[in-house]
Amino acid sequence: MAFTDIAVLLLAAFGAGVLNTIAGGGTFLTFPALVFTGIPPVAANATSAVAIFPGYLAGAFGFRRELAGIKRGRLIRLCLITLAGGAVGSGLLLISSNEAFAAVVPFLLLAATLAFLLGERIRAFAAAHARAVTPEGALGLFAVSVYGGYFNGGLGIVLLALFALWGMTDLLGMNGLKNGLSFALSAISVAIFALAGLVAWPQALLMMLSATAGGYAGAPLARALPKEVVRWLIAAIGFGMSAVFFWRWIAG
Repeated sequence: MAFTDIAVLLLAAFGAGVLNTIAGGGTFLTFPALVFTGIPPVAANATSAVAIFPGYLAGAFGFRRELAGIKRGRLIRLCLITLAGGAVGSGLLLISSNEAFAAVVPFLLLAATLAFLLGERIRAFAAAHARAVTPEGALGLFAVSVYGGYFNGGLGIVLLALFALWGMTDLLGMNGLKNGLSFALSAISVAIFALAGLVAWPQALLMMLSATAGGYAGAPLARALPKEVVRWLIAAIGFGMSAVFFWRWIAG
C-alpha cells in the first residue's frame, strides 16, 4: 500500500469509529475510502464489514444487561432468523459482479442516508402503526437481515423501525436487541466473506485498529457536540458520498 492510501484508510476508519460511537454512519466513510484506494466495490464492501466488526462486538457487550433481560428462547429464535438472512445477503454479494454492485451502491448509500436522517420519524411512524396481532414476524426480520448481509449501511435504523412495528416501546431494550442482532449478522457476514477470500486483510486490520481508536475518541465528542449538529454532519457525508458514487456510475 502507498503511504497516501494508508493515510486515507486510517483517517476514514478513525472517523468511522468516532461516528459510530456518536450516532452511526461509519460505513459512509470506510466503504468509499476502500474504493478510492483501489479495492474493487464488492471486496471493498466485504472489507468494510470486517473493519467495523469490533464496533458491533463492543455494542453488544455494552448492552449485555438488556440482552440478558430477553427470554433465551426468544433471543435464540431472533438470532437464528438474523443469521439466516445475513447468510443469504452475504451470499448475494458473493455472486454480484463489481459492475452490478457499483450500479446499486449509489442507491444504497442514498437510501441509508435518508434512513439515518429520518430515523426518528421512521421509528415514530412504525410505532404508530404497530400491529400487535403479528408480533416479531420472521419474514420482516429475515428481509432486513438479507439487506444487512448485502450492504450494512443504515441497518440499525431499519432494525429499530422493525422493532417499533412489532410494538416494542422500551428504547434501551430495542437498542440492546439491535446491537445483539447486528453483531450476529456481522459475524456471519465476516465469516462468509473471509472464507470466500473477499477480504483485503492488510487494509481491514489497519482500519480495525484505527476504528477502535476512533471509538474511544468519539465518547467525549458524543457528550460535547449537539445532537442536531452530528446528525446533519453525518447526513452531509452520506449525501456527498452518494453524489460521488452516482457520478462514478454515470461516468462509467
